[in-house]
Amino acid sequence: MLKERDPALGEKLRRVREQKRLTLKQLSQRAGVSESLVSQIETGKVSPSIDTLLSLAGCLEVDLEYLFSDYKRTKKATILRRQERSRMRRGGVSYEQLSLLTEEENRHAVEAVLLEIAPGKKQGSRDYGHEGRELGIILEGCGELTYGKDTYSLREGDSINFASSIPHALRNTGKRPLRAIWIITPPKMNYFGS
Repeated sequence: MLKERDPALGEKLRRVREQKRLTLKQLSQRAGVSESLVSQIETGKVSPSIDTLLSLAGCLEVDLEYLFSDYKRTKKATILRRQERSRMRRGGVSYEQLSLLTEEENRHAVEAVLLEIAPGKKQGSRDYGHEGRELGIILEGCGELTYGKDTYSLREGDSINFASSIPHALRNTGKRPLRAIWIITPPKMNYFGS
């Protein structure tokens, strides 16, 4: 038996039965259960056993995922307030955390940081790449992205998207700090810990 009675489950079964123009009697005969039981399930008075539910779903040709869609956990959005963001500085490059990475996230997680690169400094490596994709949006300043054997000039307002598997590095070619939002998926590293 399902742990709790769920009127929504019964209502879904009733709706599908009516759409298929089946009576309670016809469905109960096909499923091999009493008409009274089907009625009580549809009105939310009883919860069906797994076997009964599978039989009813099979007779109605309805997907179990549809029947249980109300049970799925809804994920909540997370807000990371400006004053709560972690920041770090490494070799003329500062990183400010824009996204939280939690242990429950999977390959669809997104790592996002606000980069600030001092004049003449660079972020990344021309020697190796990594799994995934990256998207960079230049907020202020100018720079060059070396991507494999190619070099792309970037300035304020430009965005760039690329496969991370090719070695790449972003260098500030201007006289003021280069500021960019940088997004990586799946996360390459969590600069700030979980």
